[in-house]
Amino acid sequence: MAVLTPARLEFNPDGTPVSAAYGDVYHSAHGGPAQARHVFLAGNDLPRRWQGRDRFVILETGFGLGLNFLATWHAWQADPLRSRRLHFVSYEKHPFSAADLAIAQRAWPEFSALAAQLQQQWPVLTPGVHRLYFAQRQVVLTLFFGDASHLLRATDAAVDAFYLDGFSPAKNPDLWSDNVCKAISRLAAPGATLATWSVAGALREALRAAEFDLHKRPGFAGKREMLCGQLRSRRPDRHQPPDERRAAIIGAGIAGCTTAHALAAAGWQVDIYDQAAAPATGASCNLAGMLRPLPSADDNYLSRLTRAGFLATRALLAELPAARWAPCGVLHLARETMHAATQQRVVDNLQQPAELLQFLDRDQASELLGWPVDIGGWWFPGGGWVNPASVCRAALAAFPERIRSHYAVPITHFEHTPEGWRLHAADGSASSPVPTLIIAAGVGATDFAQLNWLPQKSARGQVSHLPAGPSLPFVVNRYAYALPQIDAHRLIGATLQYADSDPSVRTTDHADNLARLQLGLPAYAATAALDPATLTGRVGWRPMSPDRLPIVGAVPAPQSIHGTPRLPALPRQPGLWCVQGFGSRGIVWSALMADLLLSRLEGEPLPLETDLVAAIDPGRFLLKPDLGSQASGGRTALR
Repeated sequence: MAVLTPARLEFNPDGTPVSAAYGDVYHSAHGGPAQARHVFLAGNDLPRRWQGRDRFVILETGFGLGLNFLATWHAWQADPLRSRRLHFVSYEKHPFSAADLAIAQRAWPEFSALAAQLQQQWPVLTPGVHRLYFAQRQVVLTLFFGDASHLLRATDAAVDAFYLDGFSPAKNPDLWSDNVCKAISRLAAPGATLATWSVAGALREALRAAEFDLHKRPGFAGKREMLCGQLRSRRPDRHQPPDERRAAIIGAGIAGCTTAHALAAAGWQVDIYDQAAAPATGASCNLAGMLRPLPSADDNYLSRLTRAGFLATRALLAELPAARWAPCGVLHLARETMHAATQQRVVDNLQQPAELLQFLDRDQASELLGWPVDIGGWWFPGGGWVNPASVCRAALAAFPERIRSHYAVPITHFEHTPEGWRLHAADGSASSPVPTLIIAAGVGATDFAQLNWLPQKSARGQVSHLPAGPSLPFVVNRYAYALPQIDAHRLIGATLQYADSDPSVRTTDHADNLARLQLGLPAYAATAALDPATLTGRVGWRPMSPDRLPIVGAVPAPQSIHGTPRLPALPRQPGLWCVQGFGSRGIVWSALMADLLLSRLEGEPLPLETDLVAAIDPGRFLLKPDLGSQASGGRTALR
């Protein structure tokens, strides 16, 4: 479990930013932008090498103050022959706050417009992967907050150019170790180059052993030499972009709609199908749902995925002004005293920024809520409620020229042909073949023959709508959740029943929701002393995975499995993918999973660490031993 220690902004007497912890400067005193251009861009023969390319991927070992990223983005933006997309992957063990970045980046007025955009999107300082989009999503910054010497091994990318930057090998030897050089070689695409200001002998020896041919060239300003290199290996590139950017999606809930949005933003043509007459009529049709992460003391898979998904969803909502949501905060009260102690321990162990997670005692929670409570709990200041149907509509409307919607078209089956996947509808019609088919059909996914082996369960849930009355200031969750008043309704819920296909709104379920509200928030429940028979509500079915994690990735071909292959070697059905198993966390996971799926389709750097990608792969259920309990615990390595 990683805990971040943010950097402190300090300066030498000459105004050069310096790290007292490492006793080294962040860039030369002779001019940061000029150094970035001389060492890293020119050292990798940029911009020439990205010109005319579909995509170009750069990896930097130390983000620091963002100088190299800003200089690269600036050069890419000014180049009329630039690549279609630019990926910049960078690592930072001690990231700065947005406020400190703003102060330091004033020294580079030529980058001021770009720096302002970076500062505006700068993520919460929490461990893991953070993805930022710029220039209509054509510039993608993937930040790994944590130790690069470990995180490089958790990265999946094909890198065209390396910026080996960071404090000097004498001050920070881990960043220049043999293992780091081997990890860099593993990530290198054919013809990859590298550049660094360091010419240390041990570094040269390690890079040569990692299959790089090296040469020296004149260094910057007072430094006599710098180092450049090129990969000599001729191994094939496993991250090829697709031949065609055309896809069909079955399911227009929040999973399918956010996936369509991500693909269309990257230039794909998408056809999305749903059996209903409009998007978001299934599990995504609730008036509102809760948006918050779910921490754990050991920061397990579920904890890491919900944190990453929470942050990705907030970023997507900022891009969709028509989406209805409120970052009003979420208070997750403990069930009892022992649970409150666990929550406090989680906050102490994770040491997350207060803007992400806090623990409030009983008195603090009561004061914040405005109603008395008998116990404290987690406070998520950036959490809130989201109207999923509005997200679906906004996501589809963002790229009308690239997304075609087909409603009231029940797809009964699909088949793979030499031309691609052909979809067959209930009325006997069939679609034109597409090379890529994505299943985001919720509980209906296992009705298709290609996914009938998937151990996904259908869970019935009923939400109760209380009439207008005293409103909570934010979302509260204990034995049930309660939302602020939205459109003259106060929502509480939700029930959970397996093997229950009853579509009717049941009085017994309203009574259950009211009873759990009374148990968790008695003071508030007293304002809603209602007859359950008078309430309205809504019923939906959630697609639940056995380990409570999403099911996202290329769909395996179970009939082609022989022996006991490892997860990467599982045979897959060509061009068939799924975005499934979100359960009650569709709002939290949809944006992140859409980004992951797009990145895998494009062969681009992934927005998650490789152990998390493996943990949600649909093929995990075909491996032995059973992975269900391992995935939720998060500490047992997947085969």
